[in-house]
Amino acid sequence: MLERTSWNAAVLGWAVWLLTLLGLVATLWIDALLREAGRDELAALSISSIPLVVAVVSAVTVGAVLAARRPGHPVGWLLLGLGLSQTAHDLTYAYTRYGLVVRPGSLPGAAYLAGLNNGLVVMWIACAGFVLLLTPTGKLPSPRWRWWARVAAAAAALWLLGSIVDPAPLRPEYPEVANPLGVPALTGPLAALVVAALIVLVSLVVGAVSLLLRFRRARGVERQQLRWLVWGAAIAAMALLVAVMALILLEGFELLTVALGISAAVLPLSTGAAILRYRLYDLDRIISRTLAYGLLTLLLGLAYAAVVLGLGRLLPDSSSLAVAVATLAVAAVFQPVRRRIQAAVDRRFNRRRYDAARTIAAFSTRLRDQVDLDALHGELLAVVDQTMQPTHASLWLRPQARSGPGAA
Repeated sequence: MLERTSWNAAVLGWAVWLLTLLGLVATLWIDALLREAGRDELAALSISSIPLVVAVVSAVTVGAVLAARRPGHPVGWLLLGLGLSQTAHDLTYAYTRYGLVVRPGSLPGAAYLAGLNNGLVVMWIACAGFVLLLTPTGKLPSPRWRWWARVAAAAAALWLLGSIVDPAPLRPEYPEVANPLGVPALTGPLAALVVAALIVLVSLVVGAVSLLLRFRRARGVERQQLRWLVWGAAIAAMALLVAVMALILLEGFELLTVALGISAAVLPLSTGAAILRYRLYDLDRIISRTLAYGLLTLLLGLAYAAVVLGLGRLLPDSSSLAVAVATLAVAAVFQPVRRRIQAAVDRRFNRRRYDAARTIAAFSTRLRDQVDLDALHGELLAVVDQTMQPTHASLWLRPQARSGPGAA
């Protein structure tokens, strides 16, 4: 019975994954129709939307894997809902703009989808908030969080239902477009739905705070799981910070879209790794390698540019010679610089690896001068315990064969 339930969950999860991809393809097709009609500004997807599309694929893929392997864990289904709702929003946006604005009446049911499109705006945000709230255990941090979970879920549902019955879903741009499902008597009360949208937005912040509280109390495996999510959240936060600064200083709305896509793409991956406990204890190594190769690329790039520019001024007629010398210089210093940078990064960010390397080096030095097997036995076990940290370690030495008259 359990195997059948898991199989059904896997089929449903991958069906949602396929439906999401088909939705993306349909959105691109309708966008092409909008561009052919000369209304590029109404297209749902553009070049800057590529990271957001990657985020959608990331969310539904991780969600499908989690649903197949951990069908009882709600985060997998929430990730599937996140990706599907975002795709449904893009698809209904392009569909209604083409069927109601560019070619009125050309697409069936477009008027019924206009309100739904507005309602889907916050659904993926609501799913993301609950992902943060329920990761990694699939349960709330404590029973005291139940009231907030109910408020956040009610706010998302209220926004969706209110949008569906909105009499003029395309105002203020197209106030003449009416909603067949609209209820004119609710025009005034629907203005208060902005409070529901604000609650959904706040749920992201509350979810992040719940993760920090979990991390402070967590121990053992759960703490390692949360470290993965914190690492993903840190990358997402840096991307958003850069985007907000660009929005303020440069009015870079496209950069904001790119940053949102990067943020939404990183979090599902770190969430999936945390819940499935995939390579759970490799985070320190990933961080140290990322920092080391990032610094190495930066330094070698600056050195390459300096050599090319310097020789270019000294030898203005030999630009190819300058490039060749710079390439050889960078190739010559690559390995020494990499080792030094890796050692410096490990000393700061991957202390366990650095201490293990020092312990092994010290043991190798003592091994050359040590002849007492009993002493070596104890030292070797101590080194293994310090570097590998096994639950149990033992050393067996084969007895030396006896020779001579006394041998049995």
